[in-house]
Amino acid sequence: MQKTLSVINLAAIRQNALKIKGLVKNRVFYAVVKADAYGHGAEEVARSIGDIADGFCTAIIDEAVALRVAGVTKPVLVFTPPLDIADVRRARAYDLTLTVNSVHTARLLGGAPCHIKVNTGMNRLGCGLVELPEVLRVLPEGSVEGVYSHLFAPQDNAASAKQLALFRRAARLVKTFKPAACAHISASGGLLRGGEYLLDGVRAGILLYGYSPQGFKAEGFKPALKVYARRVQTARFIGGGIGYNFADKNYDKVSAYRCGYADGFSRTVPLGEKTLCMDTFVTEKDGDLLAVMENADEYAERCGTISYEVLTEVTKRSERVYER
Repeated sequence: MQKTLSVINLAAIRQNALKIKGLVKNRVFYAVVKADAYGHGAEEVARSIGDIADGFCTAIIDEAVALRVAGVTKPVLVFTPPLDIADVRRARAYDLTLTVNSVHTARLLGGAPCHIKVNTGMNRLGCGLVELPEVLRVLPEGSVEGVYSHLFAPQDNAASAKQLALFRRAARLVKTFKPAACAHISASGGLLRGGEYLLDGVRAGILLYGYSPQGFKAEGFKPALKVYARRVQTARFIGGGIGYNFADKNYDKVSAYRCGYADGFSRTVPLGEKTLCMDTFVTEKDGDLLAVMENADEYAERCGTISYEVLTEVTKRSERVYER
């Protein structure tokens, strides 16, 4: 096998899911499996925690359809609103729950099940409080299953409190229309804030995979992914370069490993002696398998980014092996 090797510990993901469920207690727990479960494999992850999570969240309809094809039967909420009637028809064919973010989208749905997204300060997606009454007027009562928003800085007390207050106003309005609607504003950061931020349910993503959101340090969550590169050759060093770089010392032997920036790793952050090539890197280390990412936080810090980006990139061209 020429691909990098990703070892994914489903037992760790189950343990994390159980810890999340313990924190939310009897509230709804949506497991976020968008972006192929943050690089861990959405279908495998969803099946492994199907008895723990109450539902799942994806970014786009294609991701949700893949869950249905894999046999996942629990509710699936699609975050991105439908862009045309074809999106709505496909979602209805697979019993998916759509997001409404405007009067236009409400009309487009034609009664399909939905959660209303409210903009409380992130300014990314969602209708405003002024627009919300008209959205509710357009939607059939039976189609509204929930209302949600998103904290843009959950680590900030003042910003989060302001968003929560706005969202409570929106949720009260929706619940006069549909009392059973599930109100949720918290992703992993809000979940760790706890208390009043838990509302009727939470959407947990990064915590599920063993990492804390920015600004938080959660205890007891176990990272579930390690990535390894396979050795292609070991040969005597003959002088000249190390990949596309001049060698700055003499080596006895060097090994080429099948992992490069096309595999989602940063070209400028060395895995071996110098910068990565597209498909390989060179090092004086030895061994058939070489760990290239054992902790996404540590690698992300070296790259000047966040664990979310690292996790969603480094398994795209990888063989996945699941530990249960």
